[in-house]
Amino acid sequence: MGAGKSTVGRLLSSRLGFSFVDTDSLVEERAGANIPWIFDVEGENGFRQRETGVLEELAELDSYVIATGGGIVTKEGNIALLKQLGTVFFLTASVEHLVQRTARDKKRPLLQVENPRAKIVELVLKREPLYRQAADYVIATDTRGTKNVVAQILDLISSRKLLVR
Repeated sequence: MGAGKSTVGRLLSSRLGFSFVDTDSLVEERAGANIPWIFDVEGENGFRQRETGVLEELAELDSYVIATGGGIVTKEGNIALLKQLGTVFFLTASVEHLVQRTARDKKRPLLQVENPRAKIVELVLKREPLYRQAADYVIATDTRGTKNVVAQILDLISSRKLLVR
């Protein structure tokens, strides 16, 4: 959450000539409602079920760069689905950068709490081991710009002839 998945994904897809999909946007499109509404009405579990459904749909497609919601790895079975989709890049950032990047974002239901920084720490502690389990590569985004992150990913893809679907 706030590591730059969507921004990096859009630029990377453009550079690869692939389509770009953001699972959060696709969930909203399929539901006809925004994420805060889904969380209010269905709770986090309902949202995660919708998210998994979107991920299963994407498994049928090729030539896509996919940016996932930050908590997609918390639902059992999603790590296997991510690995099935192709090469997984885990974008990380320090807690301080995540707090800065999400400070004014009202579209993140999990951060609409009294102490968003504490919530981010809690989420990082829970999610990071899962993302590391899912990831083929881990890339820190807090000290480099989007173009540099994309360049690093492109270098990894070309030098290792990675599976890109």
